[in-house]
Amino acid sequence: MSRVALVDADGRWTLTLSDPDRRNCLDDVTCRELGEAIDTVAADPDARTLVVTGAGTAFCAGADLPALFGDASDRAVGELRRHLHRVYDSFLRLRSLSIPTIAAVQGAAVGAGLNLAMACDVRIAGPQASFAATFSRIGLHPGGGCTWFLVNALGRQRALALLLDGGSLDADAAVHEGLALELADDPLARAHELAERWGAHDPALTRDIKTAVGLAAGGDFDATLEFEAWAQASSATGPEIQEVVERFRAR
Repeated sequence: MSRVALVDADGRWTLTLSDPDRRNCLDDVTCRELGEAIDTVAADPDARTLVVTGAGTAFCAGADLPALFGDASDRAVGELRRHLHRVYDSFLRLRSLSIPTIAAVQGAAVGAGLNLAMACDVRIAGPQASFAATFSRIGLHPGGGCTWFLVNALGRQRALALLLDGGSLDADAAVHEGLALELADDPLARAHELAERWGAHDPALTRDIKTAVGLAAGGDFDATLEFEAWAQASSATGPEIQEVVERFRAR
């Protein structure tokens, strides 16, 4: 039975971790299926958006620790590091998608599950959602981009405190701190609502806006400005803006 379900609705894809009895934790099988599902979306020229969620009460409870680290003391650090990169790659592929990605977090997102949510562009939190960076509590250094994700979302001071504490943010705190976009009673329905709206844009416009935001987040104003100039000039030739221009002329 597949642990990852992937559904396409006219280019608006939904990826669901579907192993609720194990709280959607990540082992080698799930990671392989997750990576393959993301590759399927990446290969679809008609893809417009992707919503990522989990079945049951948890979004994703993180890595299957016995599967991932059960024999760690018998393995060379370099070998274990290479294996960890393969695990990371299964969800970090989300960051390479040119379409908007939205995590609908209805329950706990722990460790690698937090990373999976953070690899998406936007997070919608349900009332029972939590975002937990519990690595230090079990004597483990954060991985999978967690340090970068949290510093980017929370700032250096709050990220350091959260990681040292092995702490978590509930839904309200996640929204307040900017880690999640908003709180919704039904985060999956809200994510699909956003996907419907954003997916209605011209795909090139959506792609270029996402690219511009990524450049801006890197802090390079000149590079962002140059990309904006190119992208705005390109979009100005499109039919939608030209219809608006004609309406202005007719006034």
